[in-house]
Amino acid sequence: MFLPSSQKEMRALGWDVLDIILITGDTYVDSPYIGVAVIGKTLLASGYRVGIISQPDIKSDRDISRLGEPMLFWGVTSGCMDSMIANYTATTKRRKSDDLTAGGRNIKRPDRAVIVYTNLIRRYFKNTKPIILGGMEASLRRISHYDYWSDSVRRSILFDSKADILVYGMGEETVIELAGLIRKGAPVSDVRGICYISREKPEGFSALPSHSDVVPDKGAFREMFQKFYDNSDPVSANGLFQKQDTRYLIQNPPQVLPTTEELDNIYELDYERNAHPDSLKDGPVPALETIRFAVTTHRGCYGECNFCAIAIHQGRTIIDRSEASIVREVEGLTNHPQFKGIIQDVGGPTANMYGMDCERKKVRGACTRKRCLTPSVCKHLPVSHSRQIGLLKRLRQLPGVKKLFIGSGIRHDLILQDKIYGQRYLEEIIMHHISGQLKTAPEHSEDHILSLMGKPRAKTFEQFVSLYQKTNRALKKKQFLTCYFIAAYPGCTVEDMDRLRDFIGRVLKFRPEQIQIFTPTPSSFATLMYYTEETPAGKRLFVEKNNRKKEMQKRKLVL
Repeated sequence: MFLPSSQKEMRALGWDVLDIILITGDTYVDSPYIGVAVIGKTLLASGYRVGIISQPDIKSDRDISRLGEPMLFWGVTSGCMDSMIANYTATTKRRKSDDLTAGGRNIKRPDRAVIVYTNLIRRYFKNTKPIILGGMEASLRRISHYDYWSDSVRRSILFDSKADILVYGMGEETVIELAGLIRKGAPVSDVRGICYISREKPEGFSALPSHSDVVPDKGAFREMFQKFYDNSDPVSANGLFQKQDTRYLIQNPPQVLPTTEELDNIYELDYERNAHPDSLKDGPVPALETIRFAVTTHRGCYGECNFCAIAIHQGRTIIDRSEASIVREVEGLTNHPQFKGIIQDVGGPTANMYGMDCERKKVRGACTRKRCLTPSVCKHLPVSHSRQIGLLKRLRQLPGVKKLFIGSGIRHDLILQDKIYGQRYLEEIIMHHISGQLKTAPEHSEDHILSLMGKPRAKTFEQFVSLYQKTNRALKKKQFLTCYFIAAYPGCTVEDMDRLRDFIGRVLKFRPEQIQIFTPTPSSFATLMYYTEETPAGKRLFVEKNNRKKEMQKRKLVL
C-alpha cells in the first residue's frame, strides 16, 4: 500500500488521525531506493499510523494542513538530494529538469527545503508536535558547514530551521526509538544518531571549534571538519558538541549499524515501486525508470572518495543483505504487473563491495587516518568477488528474469587486487551483466589530482583498461567503457585537463561524454579543500573558482 496522502486515504484505512506525518521535497515514490518511503514503511511496520505530504505548496496551507496534525511528530526531508544540488548546477545556473518530480520539471522543490518546510509547518500549526529533520540535506549540514551557493559558512541547519531534532545517517532504527520515546513522553536526548540543541555542554562529549571561531578562521574550520569526520564511525565515535550562538549543537554518537537480518527486513517491506497515483497526473517521474526494478545488496562504502559524502551518511562499513533475502526480493519483482524480465541494477554505492569488508571494523571501527583502498588496497581487506559471483549466477537463473544489469559503479582496483576471482568476476559481468558498456569512474589521469580525490593511481586504471579489452577479445565481445571524469576539482589546472585529454586519447581512444564540473557539497573533504584552498594537511592548493574558467576546463574534454 501507499502511505496515505489525503483524508480520503486515511478514512479508507480506518484512521481519523496520524501518529507521524512525513514531508518531502520529492514526488512520493514508494520504493526501497527512496529514503522517505523506507522511513515511512519502517514506521508503518512498527505499528505507527504514517502519512506523507510530497512537495507541498509553500504559499498556502492547502497541502500542509490536509492531513491534520500528527499525534507524535512531523518528519521533514528535502528528498533524496540536498535541495541546492537538486536546483542548481556546478556553475550555479538554475536546473530546468528534476528527475524526482513528476513531469520532470524543476518547479516544485524550494531552495533550502528543510528550512522552508519547517517554517511552513510552524506558520500554520502553532506550538505543534516536535519537528524532526532527516535525509541528506539535514544529515550533511548538521554542523557548521561551507555553503557553496552563498559562499559562506552557515550554522547547523537545525538552528537555521528551528526544528527540534535532527536525525543523521540512515535513520530507520533512530526514528523507531524516537517514536517510542515521544509516545511515552520520555526524554530523547540519549538516542544515538540524533542532534539536538542544548544550553548545556554534555559530559564526556568532545568539543568542536565554535561557529564563531570557524567563520573567520579557515584553520579552525579545517580542524572542526577533521574531528567531525574522525567521529563518524558507530563503533569508535565520541559524541560531539559545537557552540552555535549562546547554545550548543549536541551530536550523539552514530546509530549502531543494522544487522544483516535487520537490513533484510527493511528491504523486504511491501513497496509499491511506483509513484503515488495522485502525482502521475503531472506526468511520469523520470528517476523511477532507473530504480523501479533495481535491488540493493548492501549499504556502506569504504572507497572514501573525497568528493563523496557516503562515508559520512551511510558509513564506511559494508552491511550485506543475505542472499536468501535478495532472491526473495527478485522473485517478488517477477510478479509485479509492470515487470518485463529486466533487473536494472543489483548493487549498492559500489556494486563489487558486496560480501567484502575488513572484519576488524566490527570490533574497532573504521581506521582513523588510514583508508582501505588508497594509496593502495590494505593488506587486511579480504578481497574476493566469490560471493557476488555466486549471487549474480543464482539471480539470473530465476524464472522470469531475462536480464540482470549492474548499474552501480564498480571499483576497478578491487578487480585487479582479487587474484583468485577478479578475472572470473570481470568475465561474468562482461558476459551477463552489462549491455555494451561498463561504468567506471577513473575521474582523472594526473596522480596529484587523484591523490586529492582519494582515488587509485592512473597506472591502476590503465592496467584495468588493458585487462578489460583483453577479456572482451577472448570472449569475442565488443563492449566498451563509460568513464566519468571531473573538471575543476581542487588542485586541477587547465594544464592538468590538457594532460587528461591526452591520456584519454592514448588509453581510451574515445571522447568521453560523462564529464562533470566539481560541485562543492556539504561535508566532504573536497569541499573543505575548495573552501580553504588548502589540502587537509594545510598545504596551499590552487582552486579554480571562476565559473567561466571551470567551463573552460570541462571544454578541454568535449571539444
